Amino acid sequence: MSKRLRKPIKKGKDFSDKIIKILSQSANKAFNYKQIGAKLELDDTESRNQIIKDLKILASQNKIIESEPGKYLIKAVSKDYYEGKIDMTGRKTAYFVCADLDEDVFIPTNNLNHALDKDIVKVYVYNKRQGKKPEGEVIEVIERHKTDFVGVIDIQANFAFVSTANPKMYTDIFIPKDKIGEAEQGDVVLVHIEDWPAKADSPFGSVIKVLGKPGEHDTEIHAILAEYGLPSEFPIEVETFAQKIDTSITESEIAKRRDMRDTLTFTIDPKDAKDFDDALSFKKLENGNYEIGIHIADVSYYLQEGTILDDEAYQRATSVYLVDRVVPMLPEVLSNFACSLRPNEEKYTFSAVFEINEDSQVMNQWFGRTVIFSDQRFAYEEAQYIIETKDDTIPEEISITGSSYKVSEDIVEATLKLDALAKILRKKRMAEGAITFDKVEVKFNLDENGEPQGVYFKVSKDANHLIEEFMLLANRKVAEYIGKQKKTFIYRIHDEPNEDKLIAMQTVIAKFGYKIDFRNKGDISKSLNSLMEQVNGKKEQNLIDTLAIRSMSKAKYSTDNIGHYGLAFDYYSHFTSPIRRYPDIMVHRLLQHYLDGGKSVDEETYETKCLHSSTMEGLATNAERDSIKYMQVKYMQDHKDEEFLGVISGVTEWGIYVEIIENKCEGMCRIRDIKDDYYTFDEKQYALKGETSGKLLQLGDEIYVKVKNADLVKKQLDFNFLRRVEEPLK
Repeated sequence: MSKRLRKPIKKGKDFSDKIIKILSQSANKAFNYKQIGAKLELDDTESRNQIIKDLKILASQNKIIESEPGKYLIKAVSKDYYEGKIDMTGRKTAYFVCADLDEDVFIPTNNLNHALDKDIVKVYVYNKRQGKKPEGEVIEVIERHKTDFVGVIDIQANFAFVSTANPKMYTDIFIPKDKIGEAEQGDVVLVHIEDWPAKADSPFGSVIKVLGKPGEHDTEIHAILAEYGLPSEFPIEVETFAQKIDTSITESEIAKRRDMRDTLTFTIDPKDAKDFDDALSFKKLENGNYEIGIHIADVSYYLQEGTILDDEAYQRATSVYLVDRVVPMLPEVLSNFACSLRPNEEKYTFSAVFEINEDSQVMNQWFGRTVIFSDQRFAYEEAQYIIETKDDTIPEEISITGSSYKVSEDIVEATLKLDALAKILRKKRMAEGAITFDKVEVKFNLDENGEPQGVYFKVSKDANHLIEEFMLLANRKVAEYIGKQKKTFIYRIHDEPNEDKLIAMQTVIAKFGYKIDFRNKGDISKSLNSLMEQVNGKKEQNLIDTLAIRSMSKAKYSTDNIGHYGLAFDYYSHFTSPIRRYPDIMVHRLLQHYLDGGKSVDEETYETKCLHSSTMEGLATNAERDSIKYMQVKYMQDHKDEEFLGVISGVTEWGIYVEIIENKCEGMCRIRDIKDDYYTFDEKQYALKGETSGKLLQLGDEIYVKVKNADLVKKQLDFNFLRRVEEPLK
């Protein structure tokens, strides 16, 4: 074996940082100067003497401990070492986010030391006391955020590499020949990182699933699910278990429940819905008040704790609503049949029943298990027609039956009264500081092959608000009922908005002539509502709606009730959608447990379940957003030769983001592709400025663009800038 070459050093070289790093990586092991020299691949006398000197200096500074003569350990707690999370940029650098630090710490590429986005790491922070921006180096990856990645495989003679479309994944993944599996050149695959050897440039992995060819519809949808670790189908043993559940309605079970089958009951849902979570019942009482029942599918009756079906539902935690399909939390036998509150069928439900007066005040309340019979199923459009016209004949063009039909007088009367009561409830909420975000929801008309044929916008109307208000009422009253007993419960909480984000938002909206009142919490919510009203229907609406939503804290599940800022509720929970949300199932179980006189359950156990549910909800939301972006790109692929009017929705040093007004598709006009002048980024004006003309391209400006490139794999649109609105056609 040839002798390793010695590495000469410059006089006075300081090894302190490297010594700290070596000792930190083996925190419980003592090293002498020879062992440290070997780690650094240094064995010349001069280097060893410098190591001995640095060890003594570090020990004198109390940064390391001389555990025995000549042997050193890292000090157990060092103020320069922190644990936190990596936040990658798209430029192969990162920021280290730690609650113990006032600002995020920059991590250069060569200091990442194999850390990936959102990994939990230990970092050594330097430049803390020199008036410089702090920088750091990853000393240890404590916990990988994820080890499974989606990418395209490039197969060579004896190995392969998988590269991802994720801009925050800065490395490709090396696949040994024997771990390529069934993958073929250019396939989209799911790979698992197994190891990342210390001196390897790339992590080593294996192909665990072939998803298909890039650009194919099913491939890209399955790739979105796989990217977020979401399932696309149920394990066979779970499906088999679900099929064997007894879903019959029995007299013995009915006897244990409040029988509300004779009370007028109906559902209002989207026209394409398959799972009906909730129904409303309506009865006029002799005292002039109204008995209103909010009846929710009794999923917890069928879904027993400790079964493989319940374990699967908990792991999923939520249904995922992609642009062309639903990935349900529960198998279809439950979600679309046994639990779904379909018309003209008896169903087991968990109900919140209220006596409400003409002013929408709750006079009495009752919670418990019931059995119902739904008399009618409405689509939102049908209920809206009744509200707007007070007519009892649903016209053919909006009828879910395909032909016009008559609605009973009782149901028309109930719908109109529920609408009136809901409007009072909504007005009260707004007066108490609730914030309303009626953000435009983009939907696609798809053909039988899942190809987009058109775009439309889903807008909430009175019928949507009717259902929303009574669901909010049930959720609030259930949470209040348990919360006032001081027992462990699952709340849906929402913290106050982030003031820094609101200030940043103010900078942007000021360019459109709007402002936010920051004097107190109440003023902020009132001015946000006023802002939403002012921008309604204007070209900047979607941009400002998006900025406002981003300035808000994220709602989440917790056993620690801090209230719900956005709804202005002191108590709030999720009770009304157990077919598609696991927290609602837990709420049902806890409510029944407490109704039966049970003691308060273990808070820590349920907080863990809350955290898991919030995490899975976030992943599902990301997947849903990616699927919409994918379909937008797919739609625009077929419209490359058309001119579109768009509004500038973002400005950066590399170009402008433009949102097409007629379909809300967003893409980038790169600065190099704007040919009518030489543009530079003006940070103060949040604009691109022409060097010759002095003209600005700034947030909210309307411009004409044409599609330059539509990348389905990256889900990115690139536009060519054509001209400003005020400029003539050339």
